[in-house]
Amino acid sequence: MASLCRRSGKQPKGLLPNLASWWQICYHPDMMVVVDTNVFVGACLGAGASSAVVAACLQGGCVPLMGAALFAEYEGVLARHNLFKRSRLSASERSELFDIFIAHCQWTRIYFGWRPNLRDEADNHLIELAVAGGATHIVTRNLRHVARMELRFPHLSVVTPEQFLKETVK
Repeated sequence: MASLCRRSGKQPKGLLPNLASWWQICYHPDMMVVVDTNVFVGACLGAGASSAVVAACLQGGCVPLMGAALFAEYEGVLARHNLFKRSRLSASERSELFDIFIAHCQWTRIYFGWRPNLRDEADNHLIELAVAGGATHIVTRNLRHVARMELRFPHLSVVTPEQFLKETVK
């Protein structure tokens, strides 16, 4: 019932009044996504599709998930100033965009590790975050590593920013 409710976005009929509010908390109809750091960096550099994905998150078109490992990765990448030499945003503007993005994220704790799953150990946290938060998509430019999961999760798609926009923007 949970997956049906999550996909349809419709609250089941006949819920007791005090269960109705819990249904909204547990099975909210928002699309949950994991936005990899390379997509956020692309948005800071002005890449069109990456910018559109971050904009969709900020406009409420989807809810980005955030966990401790991904947060640390974002902070580490944003501290690499030579990576942003061609950026259209200054360091303070990137920091402000990150703060705004984080404010739109849903913090998600990971209680179970799905390892080993990917050849690149550094990317496993993306899968674990997506599974823990019930994400439908991992949006990344690193399809070569992330899409090659040993374990398969039928509700989870690993896509590029362009694919994500084609699938979700109507």
